[in-house]
Amino acid sequence: MNMKINLEKYREKTIVIKYGGNAMINEELKAAVMEDMVFLSEAGIRVVLVHGGGPEINQMLQRVGKEPKFINGLRYTDKETMDIVTMILAGKVNKSLVALIHKNRGKAIGLCGVDGGMLQVKKHQGELDLGMVGDIITVDGSSLEMALDQNLIPVIATLGVDEKGEIYNINADTAAAAIAGALKAEKLISMTDIKGVLLDKDNEETLLSRIKTRDVAKLIGDGVISGGMIPKIQSCVEGLEQGVKEAMIIDGRVRHAVLGALESEEAAGTVFYTE
Repeated sequence: MNMKINLEKYREKTIVIKYGGNAMINEELKAAVMEDMVFLSEAGIRVVLVHGGGPEINQMLQRVGKEPKFINGLRYTDKETMDIVTMILAGKVNKSLVALIHKNRGKAIGLCGVDGGMLQVKKHQGELDLGMVGDIITVDGSSLEMALDQNLIPVIATLGVDEKGEIYNINADTAAAAIAGALKAEKLISMTDIKGVLLDKDNEETLLSRIKTRDVAKLIGDGVISGGMIPKIQSCVEGLEQGVKEAMIIDGRVRHAVLGALESEEAAGTVFYTE
């Protein structure tokens, strides 16, 4: 890797990366992300990778003749869908990412939010019923701390468990924010399929490089932030509210975007901040 980057600022600090979108589908981009994870870990940075798996879940649903359903950017999860989500997220996707890190001579451990009661949830209580989707009540980060202390990269599938032992699906952006908050992360980075928040969704020159958290509600109301971008941006705000020092979204379509964001926030995406 030829990129020159000063990582001293982040040494022995925790960075939580929410990994999803095209960077999970494109094999070249996927390989670059795993290279970045190993590079950062070897530089003494405590890296946590929180992943989704929407495209692979959708493919499996279609294979069994079931149409994926979304409400306000969030997946509706009935019992049959939940079985597939568990199988794909905690099984196929999680272990394939751990194997890719191993291929790059890194050390990772695959976990899901059920392990060690990491993500304790209750059924989502919003205006609309999302089925077996959970709202996080508490995060027990002890298993993550142990892994990080052993210089392992935790790779986390976003499932949670309630007090009755029922497994629920959790939005990956929401889970990443809660995990980052529990670990008091230095930085929360969410990978997306666009350059960042755009005033005009069809013009990347209208990138908003910095957004005050208090302005997010207005941007949602104006339709600048909409659909699946809403939970991504809200997760950045929630992360900051929970003690994360920095939160941003970056363009996961760019090779080594994570390293670029750590090298310089300028033009890397959209940074969220409080006054």
